Amino acid sequence: MDPRLAPTLREAVARPGPTPRPAAGQTVVLCGHRSAGKSTLLPRVGGLLARRGLDLDTHLEQTHGRPLRKWVAEAPTEFRAAERRALLELPSGTLVAVGGGFLSHHPDALEGMFTLLIPVTFETYRERLLHDRTRPRLRPGLSLEEELSSVFQEREALHARVPTIALVDFLRGCLHLEESP
Repeated sequence: MDPRLAPTLREAVARPGPTPRPAAGQTVVLCGHRSAGKSTLLPRVGGLLARRGLDLDTHLEQTHGRPLRKWVAEAPTEFRAAERRALLELPSGTLVAVGGGFLSHHPDALEGMFTLLIPVTFETYRERLLHDRTRPRLRPGLSLEEELSSVFQEREALHARVPTIALVDFLRGCLHLEESP
């Protein structure tokens, strides 16, 4: 979770607004930028929904025996096809965190799923990715600073076109359920 957004999220959760919840048996997908906190939030969302979560990137590495960093660098098209196939093969009702590029590359694969967008500011995204050398480079021909800026801006525009549920709206719904007698 982006600490820069925590105060704003707390205020927004307290205000009235929509409270979407996934239908029984509906797959719940945590999506957003790289380093947004999807994997960290996965067990917390799982607790709220009483579901076990699956990190799709970890699942792909274990299933295919390939480190994600090398796979994305050496065969990006093959990786994207494998991540799409892996999501679509999961049983209905699964709670899954997808990689940072999933929403941009496979928006149509999310149709009918409860797609929860995890927000992150550019500043937090930048800081986290400058310090995390385990993640694959997406545009090695650019400096890391240029890559981060261009990927973030491009994906923000793509994410805005996909129907998603805002994290704040989902949390508001969970808190109202907890407060109900």
